[in-house]
Amino acid sequence: MEKKTIKNESSDETFLDQALRPGRWNEYIGQKHIKDNVKILLSAAEERGHIPEHILFYGPPGLGKTTLAHLIAKETGKQMKITSGPAIEKVGDLASILTNLAPGDILFIDEIHRLNKMVEEILYPAMESGVLDIIIGKGPSARTIQLDLPPFTLIAATTRVALVSSPLRSRFSGGVFRLEFYTNEEIAEIVKRSSKLLNTELEKEGLEEIAKRSRFTPRTANYFLKRCRDYAQVHKKNLNKETVKSALGMLSIDEIGLNSSDRKFLEILIEKFKGGPVGLKTMAAAMSEEEATIEEVIEPYLIQLGLLERTARGRVATVKAYNHLSFDIPENLQNKLL
Repeated sequence: MEKKTIKNESSDETFLDQALRPGRWNEYIGQKHIKDNVKILLSAAEERGHIPEHILFYGPPGLGKTTLAHLIAKETGKQMKITSGPAIEKVGDLASILTNLAPGDILFIDEIHRLNKMVEEILYPAMESGVLDIIIGKGPSARTIQLDLPPFTLIAATTRVALVSSPLRSRFSGGVFRLEFYTNEEIAEIVKRSSKLLNTELEKEGLEEIAKRSRFTPRTANYFLKRCRDYAQVHKKNLNKETVKSALGMLSIDEIGLNSSDRKFLEILIEKFKGGPVGLKTMAAAMSEEEATIEEVIEPYLIQLGLLERTARGRVATVKAYNHLSFDIPENLQNKLL
């Protein structure tokens, strides 16, 4: 594979993210189940001479939903128009986007769960029948006109699939696919590939150190790689294990990927509330954080690592949490987890 070099004078993080994005299926690491299904869908559509069916990707941030959409566009050789749910405020916004599509184009809508409900109603016939129903005028003089749209493929992404209405979900005839978290081995492969694209020499132990702290998420891994590269460049050091540990230490990232907010949550839970159980409102008040931030940002990774449990009575710190933060384990901890 030809080595791509990122020029040092460019400081645009968006440009770097685009450069690190895989350009072919064989460069996309992980999500094998989704790749296999999508490749069959695209191949079958191509053989029939049809456009691919509409697809919805969902899962936590940073797992590659947008990357998959870009890959589909590249593999099919089609143009992709990109927008997001909050950006389409009015029916006229959607009508403008749809009527400007060329036949076979791909429309990518990120965070589709934030789409206005009035706009969503207009999207249904566009997806099913390729027509756009627009009401002109008000009251008794109002009339509906129907515009034929060029055939297109809608690819949507969301981090909160439960907020996507059932009628909208059912119209993704190509499939609704959930992206899974990556293994440390897959993350290591991604970091290895990214370091080559960044023209950065990364030692194996340093690579493994980044991978195990990356919260099983490629976007986080690439962010850590870029910050470690910056640290090594400024301090004139090789990018080895010790350099990576020092760089991530400055970011308050510990050996299992917890950040300062994660550790603060566990410390408050153990020290102030004796490990729990404690309710969400109480934890939010104790941390001076919003409930949504705790529930959607902090807790999922702690639960995934087995450091936290949500019981019927509230949040409880596990044995692993006590061990990780070097606290003494209480005798009654097992009863709290019941």
